[in-house]
Amino acid sequence: MRTGLQLSSVLLAAFTGMTLYMSNSALAATGFDLSPEQSGRIRTAQDASAIKAVPANFPFVVKDALTIGIVPAHPPISTYATDAKTVVGFDPDLAQLVADSLGRKLNVVILAWPDWPLALASGKVDAVISNVTVTEERKAKFDFSTYRRDQVGFFVKKDSPIKSIAEPKDVAGLRIITDAGTNQEKILLEWDRQNVAHGLKPVSVQYYDDDAVKSVALQSGRADAIFSVNAVLLYDAAKQGKTRQVGTVSGGWPRTAELAVTTRKGSGLADSLTIALNDLIQKGQYRSVLERWNLGSEAIDKAATNPPGLPKS
Repeated sequence: MRTGLQLSSVLLAAFTGMTLYMSNSALAATGFDLSPEQSGRIRTAQDASAIKAVPANFPFVVKDALTIGIVPAHPPISTYATDAKTVVGFDPDLAQLVADSLGRKLNVVILAWPDWPLALASGKVDAVISNVTVTEERKAKFDFSTYRRDQVGFFVKKDSPIKSIAEPKDVAGLRIITDAGTNQEKILLEWDRQNVAHGLKPVSVQYYDDDAVKSVALQSGRADAIFSVNAVLLYDAAKQGKTRQVGTVSGGWPRTAELAVTTRKGSGLADSLTIALNDLIQKGQYRSVLERWNLGSEAIDKAATNPPGLPKS
């Protein structure tokens, strides 16, 4: 069942500070650096094996550079810095490491989410690093080099009596906020279906378009939990200090889902990127970048080229 929440302008005003930009003092308090300078960005040396694996005739968009398409969506994955134009976050950090590995400068092209497939297919970018999940449908048109687990998470108020949500029975009878038309909604509705079939109480599903309104609903006690993108909610928990994680689920539940660097099908670039990613994993720089953005729980042990993806729906 969908529910709405009407809030006065006074309540909304109280949450206008929940923006993509933070003051320097707030940044220091949370440990997240959203400055355009990114003095703490991790760099690496060239990877000879990865460079050798790049096809000799690969048509790079910019000479001596690796052009990566990124969608600035949500911190800590990717967002705008305090100058409102520089893209910062985990994705651009990883893009920098991959470019370093190939001995190239990083050239970032900002994209809108619906535009990334065309940007790749048309040759506007060499690759996309922007939270793209590997699916069998996408594999028909693109190649993938995996770099992170796709997770969705359950978060509650810091003082909530809920300790853990790990399986369907744990959500029975709860009021849970999720996102319409997403994998997390599909998971939650399937868990609810299973619960009802076993005689358990149904979930009361709530939908809101505004993140600030979601927070108000949770903090006011009108909802018991939020079920959404784990990386984004972890960032918010660290920044605000008002919520805590009580469980995670693969974004492809019951299957494992992974996020990957996306390249044109058959371009030959995927193998070199996978080599570079595995070198970064072995050297520990991959893990350091994850920890920098509070994403250590989403680490993978080994990158793979075109692994099994989520099945066609």
